[in-house]
Amino acid sequence: MDNTYWHKQAQGEPLFPDLLWSRPENKRTAGKLLIIGGNIHSFAAVGQAYQTARAAGIGQIRVIMPDALQKTVSKLLPEADFAASTPSGSFAQMALSHFMDLAAWADGVILVGDLGHNSETAIALEKFVGRYKEQLTLTKDAVDYFTRMPKPLLGRLDTTLVLTIAQLQLLASSLKSQTVFKFDVDLLQLVDKLHQFTHDTKINLILKHLDNLFVAVDGQVSTTKTVLKDEESWRIPIASKAAVWWLQNPSKTFEALSMAVLETE
Repeated sequence: MDNTYWHKQAQGEPLFPDLLWSRPENKRTAGKLLIIGGNIHSFAAVGQAYQTARAAGIGQIRVIMPDALQKTVSKLLPEADFAASTPSGSFAQMALSHFMDLAAWADGVILVGDLGHNSETAIALEKFVGRYKEQLTLTKDAVDYFTRMPKPLLGRLDTTLVLTIAQLQLLASSLKSQTVFKFDVDLLQLVDKLHQFTHDTKINLILKHLDNLFVAVDGQVSTTKTVLKDEESWRIPIASKAAVWWLQNPSKTFEALSMAVLETE
């Protein structure tokens, strides 16, 4: 197999160390990130993303949650904005205008999850993803909204999904991709499949499988050995860190995302 597109990275041995030394030194040049997520039953994903992005060196952060959370969250997170919610406490269709207004301020947006499952939320997200043209990162159940209706993801130039192999399997199936992902795939096969899929779709991917974190961007693939064992909790911190590194290095997407999955700075 011609695997010149495969780059192997070890913890403590970054593939692109120059990015470490060129990071912004003050908040004014460190980028602006908008975090969107939460529903009345959970806003843990938003809180975790906020803390991770701050630790990763973001310059400014704004947050949008459903207004059903306003009484609960406003004192805990004074920086939060609140958009229209459904009676069940998820984002309503009317939240779209709020998304677009704050997204215009940001250098990048992360749809961080805890969105619940609601048809109005689905419509708002679909329209937002179709209209927003800048860097967009999705993870957890934000990805679920597009595994069966992936059309808004196609044609976007700056989309990163931080997802599981199961979510990727559904996405590839919905896209009727010739690349088929199976759970029993080995390391070499998965690298090859990620190479082909991202070359064809132009969707950036980060996933954890076979004790590795995989980053795939336009056919280039990096693998980084990981000690992360929990199959759920890794996605939000990795997605948040990736969003920060990416918006701080917009012309070096593959390099930035590969550096973001390192577990130590």
